[in-house]
Amino acid sequence: MLNTLTLSRPLLLTLSIGLLLAGCSKPAPTDSATVNAESKTDITIWPQLSLPVAQDTAMEQAITERLASMTLGQKIAQMIQPEIRDITVEDMRKYGFGSYLNGGGAFPNDDKYATPADWIALAEAMYQASIDDSLDGSNIPTMWGTDAVHGHNNVIGATIFPHNIGLGAANNPALIEQIAEATAREVMATGIDWVFAPTVAVVRDDRWGRTYEGYSEDPQIVRSYAAAIVRGLQGAADGDFLGERRVISTVKHFVGDGGTSGGVDQGNTEISEEELFRIHAQGYVGGLQAGAQTVMASFNSWNGSKIHGDKYLLNDVLKDRMGFDGFIVGDWNGHGQIPGCTNDNCPQAANAGLDVYMVPTQAWKPLYYNLIAQVEAGDISMARIDDAVRRVLRVKKRAGLFDKPSPANRPLAGRTELIGAAEHRAIARDAVRQSLVLLKNQQNLLPLNPKQRILVAGPGADNIGQQSGGWTISWQGTGNTNADFPGGSSIYAGIQRQVAAAGGSVELSSDGSFSQKPDVAIVVFGEEPYAEGNGDLDNLEYQRGHKTDLALLQQLKAQGIPVVSLFISGRPLWVNAELNASDAFVAVWLPGSEGEGVADVILAKADGSAQYDFHGKLTFSWPVSPNQTAVNRGDADYQPLLPYGFGLRYGEPELLSSSLSEDSGELSGPSELVIFERAPRSPWLLQLRSGNDSDMVTSSVQQLGAISSRTFDNQVQEDARRFEFDGSAAAALSFISPFPRDLRAFTGADSQLSVQLQRRGPVPDTVLLGMECGADCKASQNIAATLAAMPEGEWQTVHISLSCLQQQGLNLAQVFSVLTVQSSGALNLSLADARISSAAQSTALACQ
Repeated sequence: MLNTLTLSRPLLLTLSIGLLLAGCSKPAPTDSATVNAESKTDITIWPQLSLPVAQDTAMEQAITERLASMTLGQKIAQMIQPEIRDITVEDMRKYGFGSYLNGGGAFPNDDKYATPADWIALAEAMYQASIDDSLDGSNIPTMWGTDAVHGHNNVIGATIFPHNIGLGAANNPALIEQIAEATAREVMATGIDWVFAPTVAVVRDDRWGRTYEGYSEDPQIVRSYAAAIVRGLQGAADGDFLGERRVISTVKHFVGDGGTSGGVDQGNTEISEEELFRIHAQGYVGGLQAGAQTVMASFNSWNGSKIHGDKYLLNDVLKDRMGFDGFIVGDWNGHGQIPGCTNDNCPQAANAGLDVYMVPTQAWKPLYYNLIAQVEAGDISMARIDDAVRRVLRVKKRAGLFDKPSPANRPLAGRTELIGAAEHRAIARDAVRQSLVLLKNQQNLLPLNPKQRILVAGPGADNIGQQSGGWTISWQGTGNTNADFPGGSSIYAGIQRQVAAAGGSVELSSDGSFSQKPDVAIVVFGEEPYAEGNGDLDNLEYQRGHKTDLALLQQLKAQGIPVVSLFISGRPLWVNAELNASDAFVAVWLPGSEGEGVADVILAKADGSAQYDFHGKLTFSWPVSPNQTAVNRGDADYQPLLPYGFGLRYGEPELLSSSLSEDSGELSGPSELVIFERAPRSPWLLQLRSGNDSDMVTSSVQQLGAISSRTFDNQVQEDARRFEFDGSAAAALSFISPFPRDLRAFTGADSQLSVQLQRRGPVPDTVLLGMECGADCKASQNIAATLAAMPEGEWQTVHISLSCLQQQGLNLAQVFSVLTVQSSGALNLSLADARISSAAQSTALACQ
């Protein structure tokens, strides 16, 4: 419900209706089976687009002639995209891959500090190997794709622009085009041809860990931004299209990735076809009409059908109906998620319309040979292969790859002055200024007089890595220091420079301590970096269970110091308590490497007037409670705390009170989480560990060093697992997830981990049952005495209180391993059931 102490409903509705662009209504819940049966019935929902790049007759004839001369192996190679950590230059020479990529956190020579010269050297070597026909008989140039999603973000020293959520708040397509053009120049300077951007997801549930990759919950902003960024990357279709200073763009991820149920990454989008188009496809309309040449398929399903294997969407809709004549590339082994497929064997994807398999790891080699065999066996038609390869060659020809010099000899190659160029940083700094959203400003505290004594506090104050977020140098954006951003500025550094120039003083203190009482405190805090999967949440409460940042705000307020909060985040979060403890509150999102842009807005000129007014407006509605996870403009019952389009300017009246409700209520999330019932439940995977080795359990009988696993019949066929520890080495079994899971819904005192076990034979002194939240974040209890007291061969359920594990330091916000069993000696132990419940089922073991 709307908090009546914050905004009146008439004012809220006026703001939400009157600001920015037209919204979309929320459909009534629909049974997914009904949707699936009825959704693919009206292709006229999708537009027949008039695309700006027409096919060239002479080019098509040249492609036809090339196809006629190619062997099947050469054609399949054009459809394979391996990753730089999994292939060598000799592999490129032997197979002639049509493309290759570097994933997040992959660098030439596996060196995070690879120089632009190192990137060019690898691009040149791969290119020369691809046109060397001495082994594979082919001289088709390859192309390199990279995730340059907010600047050339894999390269040390590059300009890191604000993430998309901040750019959406700026609501400035012209600025977006400038950013894309600058990014293209930095990418070209390292010899790379192809960028996996823009992401055009329309986020509907802010628990999704990729929310910050979306520009807005409004599809119209996404549509206009998609066109702008494609033009910036590729050039205008009627101008310098794919010229020597431009790169190939990719509109991704087709389609519906932002609409998954519960905001689960790679989950199921359960909506009608009309809503799929009206909300989630608008970015493709904008991007394709601007001339985008590639589209990336999405990990998610639509009403239970994995997109990578959905012929209706990939072929009938995107290619035939919408007229897209470029090629469709898969996402990271996304084809392997199609039912019946594995990473190295999946004819279904090609038959559905996938043109290029993104296949990192060594799976590329068996996939290559399997595809050849499947064509020869008639499982995939030669016509489908020829269509895919024609599309790849068409894009390469349009991009001039057959005619351009090699990567090291292109006009921008090696121009290291373009990496982090002053001109590009100026654009990024302006983007920071335009993206900031002012949520609260009591007594017009902002802009601050820079001649004051200012304390800058909080964990994010002097942390360029945190302010840049995920997809920054490393995949998750973790492990970076300020030294990894040469030429960049932290938020603190920007404030310090400007205050010093004005004659004021600044003290930096992460914990809020100070040598002399300040006139005002600026506290910079927020989310730690994360990327896909790792950022998924169960609810939107900020720092539930460990309110360290709130304590800092309250500590300063208690001393009579005015507090300005600068909140770093990849999504709106429930921060009512933090808002109450702040005199001014700014959503700075993830501003990137140019933190001084924040100082430009919050600090005044010498005469007290603003340097720059606030410009940004919310393009994501701000939640009124932790459970208001899917509040979107146009919903029938639209009552957020702050509506879409909200954002104060200087001098505008204050709308938020300092008495917002701090009652989080009952948090959303399951009351019970099944870990094992007959088999591991998704997303949990069973892993064996022995010494320093680990292995996923993929068969009914498996052994790794000192531990073995075997299925057996308990109630029904193979519904239980027996584990034998031989005692010769440290060994464990563990139920892990590919990404950490947010289990804060189970923080209550009655929450338990319950495991049904059976033991046979003796029990060693130590058998640890527990959970893990990282390499150095784990908690457990010794259940050896409990096991020893159990009658041999009988099943009993052991209950452990999660509060006991939390007392040992377990962080339920990011659980990697939901159940581990480790034995110090020989042990025969069987498992029939494992689950977590938020309500005590029985008496738990006493905390140890």
